[in-house]
Amino acid sequence: MKDYDRLLRVNELLKRELGELFERHIAPMLKAGLITVTSVKTTPDLRHAAVSFSVLGAPDGGEHALRCLLAQRKFLQDQLAHHVTLKFTPVLQFKLDRTGAKADNVLHLLDELKLPDEEP
Repeated sequence: MKDYDRLLRVNELLKRELGELFERHIAPMLKAGLITVTSVKTTPDLRHAAVSFSVLGAPDGGEHALRCLLAQRKFLQDQLAHHVTLKFTPVLQFKLDRTGAKADNVLHLLDELKLPDEEP
């Protein structure tokens, strides 16, 4: 249980630090849209971290952001090593989280299904 709690704290710490790094260094490269870290899942040995992120704004912004993050992975890992003291700095793996876009799509579909007797 102790290891699990520690891993949760590490995940939250990395999520917060990466969010700040995204805001300072990645968001200006995107020029449109808002990039948000939705979750970080670190392996128990702290060597790898899967970073899920979402992008609000341009429809193709997620793919562009993924390319930017992959190009800046080394820089982001170096910055993490300076800001966070861990035995190992995890290798970052990025995954586009499309949950927000899917939720917007469902809400849009529900709006289209309004009953005829309902007023807009």
